[in-house]
Amino acid sequence: MNVQEQIKNYITSQPEPKRSDMQALHHIIQQQMPTCKLWFLDGKNSDNKTVSNPNIGYGLYTIQYADGTTKDFYQIGLSANTTGISVYILGINDKTYLTKTYAEKIGKASVTGYCIKFKALKDINIDILEAAIRYRAQYEQ
Repeated sequence: MNVQEQIKNYITSQPEPKRSDMQALHHIIQQQMPTCKLWFLDGKNSDNKTVSNPNIGYGLYTIQYADGTTKDFYQIGLSANTTGISVYILGINDKTYLTKTYAEKIGKASVTGYCIKFKALKDINIDILEAAIRYRAQYEQ
């Protein structure tokens, strides 16, 4: 199964209305990043043990670790969780940027240094979420 099929299966496996919200977000992110690399992480480690929720990734950036090693990873992540949806915005050096810039304007969402979590799209200002995604899509490390 290729990445596109894994993503489609993951989204369609969600109950409504989360399924429709995830599909809309997938479309919005792809509009912002039309030629980006797509990722699908099933949430399992090398021992096939579940360690996280599955997530869809968009884009590519290289994580630099303190010991000098590197790892390729995605810029934007999308994941269903037990209470709603998480959008991960990774690789921004200023860990206060998302909170300072978007938290007060986005609506009913929790905003941390790298994650915007909400129950449903209807609870947030989608234009503000798109602005955060666009910022990361254009942000240079």
